[in-house]
Amino acid sequence: MGWQVALTDEADADLRNVVAFLAQKSPAAAERIGLELVDLIFSLDHLPHRGTPVKERPALRKIALRHYLVIYRVNEAASLVEIVRIWDNRQDPARLRLP
Repeated sequence: MGWQVALTDEADADLRNVVAFLAQKSPAAAERIGLELVDLIFSLDHLPHRGTPVKERPALRKIALRHYLVIYRVNEAASLVEIVRIWDNRQDPARLRLP
Protein backbone atom coordinates (compact mmCIF):
# COMPACT_ATOMS: atom_id res chain seq x y z
CA MET A 1 0.00 0.00 0.00
CA GLY A 2 1.31 3.48 -0.88
CA TRP A 3 1.85 6.36 1.43
CA GLN A 4 -0.31 9.46 1.51
CA VAL A 5 1.41 12.58 0.14
CA ALA A 6 0.32 16.06 1.23
CA LEU A 7 1.65 19.57 0.64
CA THR A 8 1.74 22.17 3.37
CA ASP A 9 0.22 25.54 2.52
CA GLU A 10 3.75 26.91 2.18
CA ALA A 11 4.82 24.17 -0.24
CA ASP A 12 1.66 24.67 -2.28
CA ALA A 13 2.44 28.40 -2.51
CA ASP A 14 6.03 27.57 -3.47
CA LEU A 15 4.84 25.37 -6.34
CA ARG A 16 2.42 28.02 -7.56
CA ASN A 17 5.16 30.67 -7.41
CA VAL A 18 7.60 28.51 -9.39
CA VAL A 19 5.04 27.92 -12.13
CA ALA A 20 3.94 31.58 -12.21
CA PHE A 21 7.53 32.78 -12.46
CA LEU A 22 8.35 30.38 -15.28
CA ALA A 23 5.12 31.21 -17.11
CA GLN A 24 6.25 34.82 -17.50
CA LYS A 25 8.96 33.63 -19.89
CA SER A 26 7.54 30.40 -21.26
CA PRO A 27 4.09 29.01 -20.48
CA ALA A 28 5.09 25.69 -22.06
CA ALA A 29 8.15 25.37 -19.82
CA ALA A 30 6.09 26.36 -16.79
CA GLU A 31 3.58 23.63 -17.53
CA ARG A 32 6.27 21.01 -18.23
CA ILE A 33 8.34 21.75 -15.10
CA GLY A 34 5.23 22.14 -12.94
CA LEU A 35 4.00 18.71 -14.02
CA GLU A 36 7.46 17.20 -13.49
CA LEU A 37 7.51 18.59 -9.94
CA VAL A 38 4.00 17.25 -9.24
CA ASP A 39 4.99 13.83 -10.63
CA LEU A 40 8.12 13.78 -8.47
CA ILE A 41 6.19 14.81 -5.36
CA PHE A 42 3.49 12.18 -5.76
CA SER A 43 6.00 9.47 -6.69
CA LEU A 44 7.07 9.63 -3.05
CA ASP A 45 3.95 7.61 -2.23
CA HIS A 46 5.92 4.46 -3.14
CA LEU A 47 9.48 5.37 -2.12
CA PRO A 48 9.24 7.99 0.65
CA HIS A 49 12.79 7.49 1.93
CA ARG A 50 14.60 7.87 -1.38
CA GLY A 51 15.53 11.50 -0.78
CA THR A 52 18.63 12.43 1.18
CA PRO A 53 18.52 13.84 4.71
CA VAL A 54 18.80 17.61 5.10
CA LYS A 55 22.05 18.16 6.97
CA GLU A 56 20.76 20.93 9.23
CA ARG A 57 17.43 19.21 9.88
CA PRO A 58 17.75 15.42 10.16
CA ALA A 59 13.95 14.96 10.35
CA LEU A 60 13.66 16.37 6.83
CA ARG A 61 14.62 14.85 3.49
CA LYS A 62 15.18 16.42 0.08
CA ILE A 63 14.98 15.31 -3.51
CA ALA A 64 16.05 17.37 -6.52
CA LEU A 65 14.58 18.08 -9.93
CA ARG A 66 16.59 20.42 -12.13
CA HIS A 67 17.22 23.52 -9.97
CA TYR A 68 14.45 22.72 -7.51
CA LEU A 69 14.53 20.95 -4.17
CA VAL A 70 11.46 19.25 -2.79
CA ILE A 71 11.88 19.20 0.98
CA TYR A 72 9.70 16.83 2.96
CA ARG A 73 9.28 14.84 6.14
CA VAL A 74 8.15 11.25 6.56
CA ASN A 75 5.64 10.42 9.28
CA GLU A 76 6.00 6.66 9.73
CA ALA A 77 3.08 6.31 12.15
CA ALA A 78 0.63 7.96 9.75
CA SER A 79 2.21 6.63 6.52
CA LEU A 80 2.37 10.27 5.44
CA VAL A 81 4.88 12.16 3.31
CA GLU A 82 4.47 15.87 4.01
CA ILE A 83 5.99 18.25 1.48
CA VAL A 84 7.14 21.29 3.44
CA ARG A 85 8.94 23.41 0.78
CA ILE A 86 9.73 23.54 -2.91
CA TRP A 87 12.84 25.63 -3.26
CA ASP A 88 14.72 27.04 -6.25
CA ASN A 89 18.27 26.07 -5.37
CA ARG A 90 19.63 29.13 -7.20
CA GLN A 91 18.17 31.39 -4.50
CA ASP A 92 20.07 32.55 -1.45
CA PRO A 93 19.97 29.55 0.94
CA ALA A 94 19.87 31.94 3.92
CA ARG A 95 16.33 32.87 2.85
CA LEU A 96 15.06 29.30 3.08
CA ARG A 97 12.90 28.88 6.17
CA LEU A 98 12.33 25.30 7.27
CA PRO A 99 10.02 24.04 10.00
